Amino acid sequence: MALMPKRVKHRKSQRGRIRGEATRGNTVVFGDFGLQAEQPGWISAQTIEAGRIAAQQYIRNEGRLYIRIFPHRSVTSIPLETRMGKGKGEPEYWAAVVKPGTVLFEIGGVSEDAARICLRRLAHKMPVRVRMVKRRGL
Repeated sequence: MALMPKRVKHRKSQRGRIRGEATRGNTVVFGDFGLQAEQPGWISAQTIEAGRIAAQQYIRNEGRLYIRIFPHRSVTSIPLETRMGKGKGEPEYWAAVVKPGTVLFEIGGVSEDAARICLRRLAHKMPVRVRMVKRRGL
């Protein structure tokens, strides 16, 4: 079940540039431990889903997993071996734009050791470098 918006104002978006650090969504809010991005990048809906499955399989029913990112951006591509021109390609997949400092996933209700193992499994799926962070005051 790939994540994507119900409706969008524009079907195709421009690529743009990812500049600066995240000022919002950069602290652990819902859980006790989080996975924070250290690099900018796009994370596809399929990658988010793969991370969710990997984490859920590990924590089973003990803890709670929170997904803090959502793929709002459509990424387009032109078919292979197509000549130049003929306009912009069709939307291929949906991606979440991630700045350095953004918290991607959070885990609550598990021990620190279990959270560390679970977030390490999640980190292997991510296309950007990440680190584990704790909630303030923990």
